[in-house]
Amino acid sequence: MKIGIVDDDDTMIEFVSRLFESEGFRCASFRRGRDLVSALARETFDLLILDWNMPDMSGMEILQWVQARLQPCPQVIMLTSRSDKDDVAAALHAGADDYIVKPESAIVIAARVRAVMRRTAPRTSPDRYERFGTYVFDRSEEAVTLDGVPITLTSKEFALAYLFFSNQHKPLSRGYLMEAVWKSLADLTTRTLDMHVSRIRTKLRLRSENGFRLQTVFNYGYRLEDCR
Repeated sequence: MKIGIVDDDDTMIEFVSRLFESEGFRCASFRRGRDLVSALARETFDLLILDWNMPDMSGMEILQWVQARLQPCPQVIMLTSRSDKDDVAAALHAGADDYIVKPESAIVIAARVRAVMRRTAPRTSPDRYERFGTYVFDRSEEAVTLDGVPITLTSKEFALAYLFFSNQHKPLSRGYLMEAVWKSLADLTTRTLDMHVSRIRTKLRLRSENGFRLQTVFNYGYRLEDCR
């Protein structure tokens, strides 16, 4: 999971980043709200941690921007010193998934983050097989069938295809896809990703007549659309 953190307090940035990284999350920190907004145009984040009081663009303004521009939008937690009940209510009404008042202990912040992710995570099938229209994914064997016909995929191709089908209509950045499938960006070029995308697009016949279309998002990444 990738978390974007925005706060103009360097001490708080370091504290929160270390906390989440120790929990196994990947973090990107920003000291200006507009820097985070710029990053959201290039990268995919699962969760945003927003301070309210920022000098250039407040946490509430970022929240409103995210709600208006990103569909589906990442989960958002306000982490701020503003404790007025009206502020809490305003943020939650605006779409925040939780509101944490500073200062708070590391153990509580981590627990609240995990609670938000549990609440908002899509339900996954406990079964070995998962169906998407006429596609059936066998997660145990890393195999796919289309209309009952087996399709041969490599392990990376299966992981990439399943990631797309599990995030339908959500634009996924190239960086996010490479980290999710290859677990590292070291010695990996975007050409490697693009070649894998081309292969699964061809092998799975991802076009409208089969119910799903894999679209390129210019200067960003890819999006799988259900067009049934």
